[in-house]
Amino acid sequence: MAIEIFLNYIQEKTSLTAEELQQVTSVCQLKKLRKRQYLLQEGDVWKYNAFIAKGCVRTYTLDEKGNEHIVNFAIENWWTGDRESLTTGEPSIFNIDALENSEVVLITKTAFDKLCADIPAFNAMVNAILQKSFIVSQGRIHTFISLTAEQKYLRFLEQYPQLSIRVPQGMIASYLGITPETLSRIRNQTARKK
Repeated sequence: MAIEIFLNYIQEKTSLTAEELQQVTSVCQLKKLRKRQYLLQEGDVWKYNAFIAKGCVRTYTLDEKGNEHIVNFAIENWWTGDRESLTTGEPSIFNIDALENSEVVLITKTAFDKLCADIPAFNAMVNAILQKSFIVSQGRIHTFISLTAEQKYLRFLEQYPQLSIRVPQGMIASYLGITPETLSRIRNQTARKK
């Protein structure tokens, strides 16, 4: 099922031959995660490109006081992982765990690089995804340093309405860089304005 979801995703993004799709399928590994199970733990080297076929995961760090700082979420048809660890081979500073029972398609870096080298359409798709990811990251940085807490929350709701339903409010607050109390106050004010 998860592999089929991944192949459908690819076919929506680009056009591959049956032989090329088989080449992709041959290197896919399926990983099922229970809620709260780790996909990556801080200190481990990240070795995969990971596609979320089902479920929701989060990427986060812990500071010296044990506070979580959520960098991102990933749901169906999104990618996740630690690109720096994947590229450098250095241990990750991040944890990735499942917020729901999840199914992830994993492809090792070596196999993924070979797919990109062997299948030009796959490589073009990956480059388009990376460009979009970079633009989203720039937007997130801009939002984080430029907007008020209320503006950050409203933009989050606008950009990711499905996440606001699936992710606990405390985690949304962490992602936005605000306290849960501030988020609660903003939500109450927003509800009163409607």
